[in-house]
Amino acid sequence: MHQLIEGINRSVRVLPRGPHGHTAPCVTQAASQPEDRQAVSSSSSRAAYVVLGMHRSGTSAITQVLALAGASLPENVMPGDEHNAKGYFEPWRIAVFNDQRLRAAGGAWDDPFIFPYRALDPREEKRWITRATDLFDEEFAGARHPLMKDPRVSVLGPLWRTVLQDLGLTARAVIPVRHPLEVAGSLAKRDGFPVEKSLLLWVAYMLGAENCSRDMPRAFVSYDGLLSDWRGQAARIEAAHGAPLPALTPKAAKAIDGFLTRELRHNAAADDLTQIPLVGPLAARVYAWFEAAASDQPRPAEELAAAARTLEDMRQSMGVFVSPVTSDLALARAELLEARQIAAFEQSKIRALEAQMAEHAAQAEAHRRLEGAVNDLLDDFLGES
Repeated sequence: MHQLIEGINRSVRVLPRGPHGHTAPCVTQAASQPEDRQAVSSSSSRAAYVVLGMHRSGTSAITQVLALAGASLPENVMPGDEHNAKGYFEPWRIAVFNDQRLRAAGGAWDDPFIFPYRALDPREEKRWITRATDLFDEEFAGARHPLMKDPRVSVLGPLWRTVLQDLGLTARAVIPVRHPLEVAGSLAKRDGFPVEKSLLLWVAYMLGAENCSRDMPRAFVSYDGLLSDWRGQAARIEAAHGAPLPALTPKAAKAIDGFLTRELRHNAAADDLTQIPLVGPLAARVYAWFEAAASDQPRPAEELAAAARTLEDMRQSMGVFVSPVTSDLALARAELLEARQIAAFEQSKIRALEAQMAEHAAQAEAHRRLEGAVNDLLDDFLGES
């Protein structure tokens, strides 16, 4: 079945259904995409922008800002839907790959205990790295400043760090920071998650994002700050990376002004995090660390190490009840998607055949009428003679 689906995706370019819960045709390059895809003579001049962090935390907004400022989106990006009208800007093929890799280790994108990274057998791990490297090459085709945004990369950091290193790419991380209760509100609307699960997911993804970016230039960006003063946040990104954004021109700035509208502001947090049973105090501690980082007031790394230990303690006591269920559910979703895609492909073939039959019938009818007209003319001519 998997081989059949791969053939279908190659021929009809159907967008797989991920956690966004929609199927849509792929989008090839946003209109704002810079002309940055020419092959480069030296890999040392290339630097990848990697957007890390939790789903629904502003990763899409910061990704489009970076794209408008000159970084290169992948060939195939996930379009918008009713949950994110302006687009996700995710490389959907990489997102599908990441879902597969998470399942291979018994996890899923919505497993609250997906952090820390679950390594596979070395030989199997190498095969996944090779697949990821080939996929990255296909999606970015030698772009000087590839821009990769998929929240799952945050919890698959060791794999993707290896890929970027093998490709000779310098990595520059951007990590948006949004109040976890705002993220939880968004996930409740989109996925129906209870707030406790969303907060644990937020903690896991943010810990993963911080952990896998420690030894690379990185910028922590306030989501609220991005919407209120994106120029100030862009300057912070450039300072943190020690490099200017590739093409932050006046034209790009005008486009960013038009993109960052009030429509991007939803689910304002009103409740006290610490009042959420069991997980609220943990999320509050982690959020305080990231909020300080986004304000250029770094706090001790030990605070996150302590949070990671708390999450591990929860995993030890509850993970056996949670992780297998999320993994099985992810597999069921994938198999259902495959069945739906096969059915959709077969329906498209049936519609194409019906259209061909209708065209042939129309041609046959036209030919019959022409033949009748010719015969009438011939009868008239013979009758006159």
